Amino acid sequence: MDGRLIGRRQALSGLAGFCASAYLPSNWATTGSDTASSGFWQRAREGGCILLMRHGVTVAGVGDPPNFRLGDCSTQRNLSEAGREASRQLGKRFVAERIPLAAVYSSAWCRCLDTARLAFDPHYPAHQIWPALNSFFQGQGDRDRQTRDVLLRAATLRAPANWMLVTHQVNITALTGTVPAMGEVFLTRFDPTQSDRLTLLERLGA
Repeated sequence: MDGRLIGRRQALSGLAGFCASAYLPSNWATTGSDTASSGFWQRAREGGCILLMRHGVTVAGVGDPPNFRLGDCSTQRNLSEAGREASRQLGKRFVAERIPLAAVYSSAWCRCLDTARLAFDPHYPAHQIWPALNSFFQGQGDRDRQTRDVLLRAATLRAPANWMLVTHQVNITALTGTVPAMGEVFLTRFDPTQSDRLTLLERLGA
């Protein structure tokens, strides 16, 4: 294996150790039942999953306005009221289904930060910005480097921990080869025999 790749994996081991133990909220609700997505919830309870969430439903538009500035939500395409409420309900469902999340990572875009904050911050460790999850739509960012960084860190995850990654369609598609809807969650795992992408196991529709 390339020495640089080994070195990067070793460098990430400290972060993996920090996130290795599953975090279970103290305010568990009674578990609900959803036959259509029972496989999703069961696998998530087993742990060792990278959960990829595309930000919630936004106001109409594609990409961001021409005056877009990172850190200034007023210049970005943001969540609609429906998207905000759906994010809140999703977080409650994760609690009801007893899903452990050791960490929640987010793109720095406001629509992702708001999704992470509304869905998961009330119940799980507060979200952290991870630049590898930033959008590379329309030439922004570095698609190959960011995708590689996520895959390298995903390789360090071990059950019973899960990580939630709130990001964009282009990022999720680069990682899985599949296009998610806004607000959809992909349940994936890293397979060392197929290290160029995450293996998509289950989907939770928006």
